Amino acid sequence: MLSQATTDLIGRALAEDIGLRDVTTEAVVPPGTRAFGRIDQKAPGVLFGLEVAEAVFRRLDQLVGWRPMRPEGEWLDEPPALVAELEGDARALLTGERVALNFLQRLSGIATATASCVELLQGSGVEVLDTRKTTPGLRELEKQAVAAGGGRNHRMGLNDAMLVKDNHIALAGGVREAVRRAIDRRAPGMPVEVECTSLADVAEALEAGATHLLLDNMAVDQMREARALAGSEAVLEASGGITPASLRSLKDAGLQFVSLGFLTHSASALDLSMSIEPVEAP
Repeated sequence: MLSQATTDLIGRALAEDIGLRDVTTEAVVPPGTRAFGRIDQKAPGVLFGLEVAEAVFRRLDQLVGWRPMRPEGEWLDEPPALVAELEGDARALLTGERVALNFLQRLSGIATATASCVELLQGSGVEVLDTRKTTPGLRELEKQAVAAGGGRNHRMGLNDAMLVKDNHIALAGGVREAVRRAIDRRAPGMPVEVECTSLADVAEALEAGATHLLLDNMAVDQMREARALAGSEAVLEASGGITPASLRSLKDAGLQFVSLGFLTHSASALDLSMSIEPVEAP
């Protein structure tokens, strides 16, 4: 079931697209016309967002018939493939088409990018994480898309985990003091992760009691040295400048996680299209 936040988002997206009214559809399509639609996937990848797309059309026609034809979260190698069929008020299908496809293409693109990265790290034990570099207002859905592609979600926001970053460190006067303050003031059970840009930062963070380290923009050799410094107990995550092309080089760097802002800020939309035809009156 969609959250209230997502339901509200769909309403805003439709209002943004429709404005006062869909002048073209109202001019061309007579009221009461019935239509059949189909959505097709035209490129390889992972599908995600069908529930959102359905909700778009149902917002315009509560009685719309919606039939999903492909499972979400599975890679399709050989397009084209039928994704969904729908039947209902022709005006509603036309008016909702673009918003529904915008959601479906965006979310499927993120799921596809994630699945590609997960495949590149297959067998290494290194897991793919997302970041907070999401489209404003779409974080909940975009992180769901990452999970559909086989990745894991990092923190949802600033309130569910501590991540001590470079600017926190600068304002606290150093790694050691920033880590001390975070550990002293965290809620019971709340994780504290510390961003490290050098091996000196790693050593200082470990001395201050950190057990989760974010290795930011480090070379692979430095990551291996960080693992040696941290021993087997600390959790190491790499981030910063990592692309799908560089992922394979991280398979044996001693990491548990790799986080990629790319997944949600640069993933390409998956190629999907919708066609509509009239339903002949009985």
